Amino acid sequence: MRNMIIAFVLSCLPMAVFAARENYTIDPLHTFPNFTISHLGFSTMHGRFGKTTGKLTMDEAGKTGSVEVVIDAASVDTGFGKRNDHLRSPDFLNANEFPEITYKSTKVTINGEKATVEGDLTIKGVTKPVTLDVKRIHCGNNPMKKEEYRCGFDATADIKRSDFDVTFALPAIGDDMHLMFEVEAIKD
Repeated sequence: MRNMIIAFVLSCLPMAVFAARENYTIDPLHTFPNFTISHLGFSTMHGRFGKTTGKLTMDEAGKTGSVEVVIDAASVDTGFGKRNDHLRSPDFLNANEFPEITYKSTKVTINGEKATVEGDLTIKGVTKPVTLDVKRIHCGNNPMKKEEYRCGFDATADIKRSDFDVTFALPAIGDDMHLMFEVEAIKD
C-alpha cells in the first residue's frame, strides 16, 4: 500500500521535476555567428562566419545548462573576397595560426524563453569573459521532420576587438563589435 501511495504522489508531480539535462548538437547549416563594426566611421560593416560546430545542454527544471562553440576563423565572410582575405591575415584573425574561435560557458541561467550565458571567448589565442544575452529560446519538434527535436536561440554580446589583440587600423575601423548568434541545435 505504501508503494502505491508513493507512486500516486510522484505521478501528480509535474514532469519538469523529473527532467534531466538534455544534450544537443549545434546544426552547422542553421547556425550563423554574425558581427557588425564601424567602417571608417562612415558605415556599419556586417560579417558572418560560415562554419560553426558545438554542443550544448539544457536543464529546464534546474534553469541551467552549458554551451561549447567552435567557429572556423577562416570562414569569415563579409561579401568581399579581398576584405575576407585581409580579415584572415595576421592583421586581424590570423586564421592560419589561430584557426578556431571558441566560446565555452562557465554559467548558464535560463529564465523562461530567455537566458544569460557567462563564458570565455577565445579569439587569436586571447581568452576573455563574455556574457551572452539570449533574447529568445524556442524548442519543439521540427515541422519538416516530426521525429527531430530541436531548439533555437538568438543571442547577442558586445566586445572590444582590441581586448583580443585585434588592433589593426584602430581607431579608423571600430573597436566596438556587436556579436549576434542565431543558433539551432538538434537533440542527441
